[in-house]
Amino acid sequence: MSTSKKSKKITKYRKHSFFNIGTLLFGTIFIYMVISMFMYLTEKHVTAYEVKKGTITGNYRFQSFALREEEVITAGQSGSIRYYEREGSKTSAGSVVCSINETGSMEPAAIDDFSLGKEDESRLRDTMSSFTINYSGNAFQKVYDLKSSIEGTISEIIEESSENYVSIRNQCTAPVSGFVIYTIDGYEDFSESQITSDVFDQTNYQPTKLRNQKNVTAGQPLFKLITDETWALYFPIDSKLLTELTDVEKIRFRFLKDNETFTAPFSIIQNGDEVFGKITLDNSLVRYSTDRYLDIELVMNKKSGLKIPSSAIVDRSFYRIPEEYVIKNADTEKEIALKVESFGEDGSSSVKYVTANVYKYDNGSYLVDKNVLSDGNYIQMEGSAKRIQVQEKNAETLHGVYNINKGYAVFREVTIIDENEEYCVVESNNTYGLAAYDYIVLDATQVSEDEIVY
Repeated sequence: MSTSKKSKKITKYRKHSFFNIGTLLFGTIFIYMVISMFMYLTEKHVTAYEVKKGTITGNYRFQSFALREEEVITAGQSGSIRYYEREGSKTSAGSVVCSINETGSMEPAAIDDFSLGKEDESRLRDTMSSFTINYSGNAFQKVYDLKSSIEGTISEIIEESSENYVSIRNQCTAPVSGFVIYTIDGYEDFSESQITSDVFDQTNYQPTKLRNQKNVTAGQPLFKLITDETWALYFPIDSKLLTELTDVEKIRFRFLKDNETFTAPFSIIQNGDEVFGKITLDNSLVRYSTDRYLDIELVMNKKSGLKIPSSAIVDRSFYRIPEEYVIKNADTEKEIALKVESFGEDGSSSVKYVTANVYKYDNGSYLVDKNVLSDGNYIQMEGSAKRIQVQEKNAETLHGVYNINKGYAVFREVTIIDENEEYCVVESNNTYGLAAYDYIVLDATQVSEDEIVY
């Protein structure tokens, strides 16, 4: 058969419509995802908090002010000075602390073979570690104190390593035994009766490092001696803490500098209108002899209960209904019925039974939500002609949280037994309150009573 005679019939492929079942299904899912995303971004998100048992610790921290028996030793002549005793070391009466060369020059110590031993390395490491832990940008001047302290420590090590260490002329000796300190700050003769809140302000506190001076003049301070191992720490206390500490005779506290904990006698002093706590110590002076200000934390016996954030606390108003006017629910203690008489605008009265949640039972009375009743309503006693009137002025306020165990916000009354700026400890085992592992709203301002929580 000839090619020309072949059929020239052309079959066209069928074009599929864009709108088919697959497209429709995909489009439906896409629209659903867009709507869900929009609802998620625009709806209110409520953060839940799981209630757990606990205590509040670390809420009483203070910067304390230290007073000791201190005596400043001054130079009897002018000249260049060389120190020999290590700062903070205990020296006996008559021991040589430094020497003064009246010619104004002093041969430098030979340090050709100078090296740091393990003890010296530890001293320098502890000095820098303490500075790092307690550093604050608000007190940058302490960087220079660190520089002076390290220079003084290295100078001490060099002096002890020098062959001329025992060759001392024009000796300056300690008149009494005590701890040698090379810093003065003007508080050496300060007394307890002079303490005010101003002494805790370190804005203008500028101690003088005596170890850095190379030359002195007659009458100029050389060093300081702490002559008694009994010393005291003072810190300001407010009225709330004063109530807690009124009968305390001994107190347990921690030095934040090194986390060492001590128990010591405690007393309260009052200078004018200001009240201060006083901790008296008769040991460990060598650890803190160079510090005028020390950060401490009171380690007190804290009450235990259910620990919740302060942001979860909300106040609600309630009416107190005497028990004899309440119709109890046999199935639950958390719900009661009230026989309520109300009045219309025309003065007509009507009586109906109202179901109310119980938020607290106290001294023979039930506290119910104020919104259940209206000002001027009467509560009638079942089976009696007696009745009492509900009045706005008699409403009471309770502290509480919103419990969301059931998916909606339910107010639960709490009794606060301890608190600080961030947390509260409340009583547990309360029929109308909270229990461990309940879920509550972290921020009580986000919800209202009976609101569904997602």
